[in-house]
Order: sequence, then structure tokens, then C-alpha cells
Amino acid sequence: MQVLKQKIQSKKAVVAVIGLGYVGLPLARAIKQAGFEVIGIDIRKIKDKIIKTTNSYDELKKADIIIICLPTPLTKHKEPDMSYIKAGLREIKKRLRKNKLVILESTTYPGTTEEILLPALKSTGLKVGQDFFLAFVSERLDPGNKKFNIKNTPKVIGGVTRNCTNLTRLFYQQFVDEVFSVSSPKVAEMSKLLENIFRIVNISMINELMMLCDKMQIDIWEVIEAAKTKPFGFMPFYPSAGAGGHCIPIDPFYLSWKAKEYGFFTRFIELAGEINELMPHYVVTKIIWALNNQEKSIKNSKILIWGIAYKKDIADTRESPAIKIIWDLMRKGARIFYHDPYVPEIEINNKRFKSVKLTNQILKNVDCLLILTDHSGYDYEDLTKKAKLVVDTKNIVKTKLSNVYKL
Repeated sequence: MQVLKQKIQSKKAVVAVIGLGYVGLPLARAIKQAGFEVIGIDIRKIKDKIIKTTNSYDELKKADIIIICLPTPLTKHKEPDMSYIKAGLREIKKRLRKNKLVILESTTYPGTTEEILLPALKSTGLKVGQDFFLAFVSERLDPGNKKFNIKNTPKVIGGVTRNCTNLTRLFYQQFVDEVFSVSSPKVAEMSKLLENIFRIVNISMINELMMLCDKMQIDIWEVIEAAKTKPFGFMPFYPSAGAGGHCIPIDPFYLSWKAKEYGFFTRFIELAGEINELMPHYVVTKIIWALNNQEKSIKNSKILIWGIAYKKDIADTRESPAIKIIWDLMRKGARIFYHDPYVPEIEINNKRFKSVKLTNQILKNVDCLLILTDHSGYDYEDLTKKAKLVVDTKNIVKTKLSNVYKL
């Protein structure tokens, strides 16, 4: 332990990050910028100006610290797909030596570190907490957030043993301002899920109230603004076409799946998931209703989708509700175009789309402008004046116009 501790303190420890996606690549860069030698490993051929990258796991032999940032998607039955983690783990196991620290940063269900990683690594004959060290650290990256980054966002860590926790904390303290230690990997894993469950439950709750307010002819956006004036006990959430990204619509179902092992059913999570799945269909229904008011059928209507990234000012389309909305509109015979300055092209159900150039002519020619992502730098008031019909899911258009429909 002392050998590795000294390497961390002197920043001579070699760090390998497995998985250079939305989580792994920014993390690897932050560690490199803190003064460590970093090796980024990904099966894809990725080039980066800051870190050394490779698709060879043999580079793990050089590493003192190994961080796993591999995807943990859900299967079509909403069960955790641990195949990426297990594949990476097999490669680590082959090259595990004394005085190595292994860290899991992939979001997953409580128990993964101790039930999957620990038995595999212990089977080498090495002892955890003495020969090698193992911990879970929660990933808290928020793509596009200009205020919070890896350095100023606290990290929650839970080691298998006290030595594991202490070494992991020491390492993260080299490049993160605040590190919060908990008693076990399970606590750290659960805390990450709690963060995302809190979001999906509240997002789905406000979407359900929005649908009710729509029937009651009450402006949900005005209701939220009024509720926000209370200085305590209220946190605003806003209606949308559905939560996107890898975390919020996916992670809660890891816990829902794991809970069944204990004969427990997470009804809040399941209900929130149902409402989130419903939202793209609700948006399509809103478009049909708006077109009907213009005496237009959805079939053969030209619809311009404004933004297909799941949130503004980023290029990430993972779990974006726009994809389901586009597919549903296509099935109903609509002619689809999209504009997104961050996503030049995308494939949806084997059909490739390219972002169209935004012109006054295309705004005039389409039958409906659907605003799904409120990217910065645009005059949305001006855009809506040029379009025949607008469905605004983000409440970005503040002026009340007869051609604008909101959630």
C-alpha cells in the first residue's frame, strides 16, 4: 500500500482509463492535466491530443490505477447488461498484479463491485486491501454544464476495505476539490442511483401534472412560476418530451431489477418510467391535434424537428425523445426534416437523416416546427413568426401567438 500511496502523492502512478466515451474521456483528460501519466483504452480507434490512447489491453500491465468507465445499458427487458463490464474485467484479471488500484466508475446496481468485480479479482489469489485495492466511485458528469466540471463536482467513493477507501480518496484528491467517503461500495452505488431516481420521479410527476393541466386548460408553466415564489420546500421541475441521456431514463431500472431479488417492487420507479415512455407519444398527439386545427392531416405533412440532442448545447442523442418522436411521425406518414447545429446526421431505424440548413424558405415551407431542444444562440420569437405552426415543448417562446402550441 505504501508503494502505491507514494506513487499517487508524487503523481508517478500510471493511470489507465478503460472506455473513452462521455464519461471516460473527460475523466482521463482531467487526470492527465493534474500531472499523471494516463493511458486511455477503448476498442474503438480514438485519437486525442491530451492523452495517449490505444485499443490494446496489454497497456494495463504498466498501470498502477485502473478506472473502468464502460457502458452499462439495459436489455430490451430492462435488465442490466453487464457484458461490457465483464469483458473489461476479464482483461484486467489477466494483468492484475500487486499494488494495483481498480476503480469502477460505471453507474450500476448496488452490489456490482462486491458481487462481480471482487470475486473475479480475488480468484487470482491476491488479497483485497493488501495486495490489490478495489472501490466504486460515482460518476457525476453533466454534459454541457459550464458551471460544474470534474474538478469542482464532489466525488462519492466507497472502498471494499478501509485501505481501498483511503487510497482511492487520496488519488481523487489530486484532481477533485471535494471527496466524500462512505462505508462501502454499495452505499456509493446506491447514492448515485438515488440522485437519478430523484430526477426521473420528479420529471415524470411534473409531466403527469402537465397532461392534467392541459385537459383542465391551465398553463402548467405559469403554475410552476407561481410555485417557485415559495422560498422553501419547493424545487421546480419542468415539462418536457421525456428525459433523455444515459443516466436519468436508464439508471433507475438497475435498482428496480435488483430490488426483485429481495422480493421488493419499486413502484415509484416503474410508474416514473411508464410516464417517461409515454411522453414522446403525447408530443406526437399534440402535433396531430395542432395540425387538425389547421385542417391538415399528419400524413404527408412536412415537419421540421428543431434539435434532436437530448439537452441543449451538446451533441449527445442517447435516449433522446426526439428519436422516438421522429420514428412515430414517420410511421404515421409525416415527412421529416431536422435542424441541430450539434448533430450533423443521425440514423433512425435504418433511415439516415442530415441536419438541414436553416433558412426562411424552409421555415415557411414546413407545416409544423417542433421545438424539442432549446439550443442557445437563436431568436426563437423570430423563428415562430416565420413558421405556419409551432409546437414548443420547452416553453422557449414567451410571446403568446395563435400559431404556437405548448405542452
